[in-house]
Amino acid sequence: MTRDTDGDEAPTNLDLTRLLQNLTVESDRYAERFGAAHGLHRTDVNALGVIMDAARRGVPMSPGALAKELGLSPSATTALIDRLQALGHVERSRPSGDRRRVALEVPEAAVEANRHLFVPLAAAFARSWAGFSAEERAVVARFLAVSTEAMKDVSAEWEPPQDRAQRRR
Repeated sequence: MTRDTDGDEAPTNLDLTRLLQNLTVESDRYAERFGAAHGLHRTDVNALGVIMDAARRGVPMSPGALAKELGLSPSATTALIDRLQALGHVERSRPSGDRRRVALEVPEAAVEANRHLFVPLAAAFARSWAGFSAEERAVVARFLAVSTEAMKDVSAEWEPPQDRAQRRR
């Protein structure tokens, strides 16, 4: 790791930012390989992650919530869900009691089929974290959580340059 200041034992803010950027780039590469292996676009992979995360938290994922999470239009979201459903990665269901609502679920067969890609990553992570104490893991977890929230906050404020230019006209 390159230090921004000489003699300082702790990584600087810039060092940490660079490390997070490196992790993000490698994560993107992994997701790209995963998508290519399953015939999925990058947005499809992101959608699967969002839907599976919601399921892990016990929160139903609707097409509208998915569109908001991914920043997609309703028509783009419908096309995305149609692609995922055609490939067997997602199912639409109607929660009992309200036929107007649609919930998105990842069928167990798709979860099982995709495990072989994520189990090796989880095992590699576990090996690399084996030397961390419980206290160190707590700090890392807090660091990652607050860093993720900071990224979400800044992303929510960001406006693409073309949108700014159109607004000025």
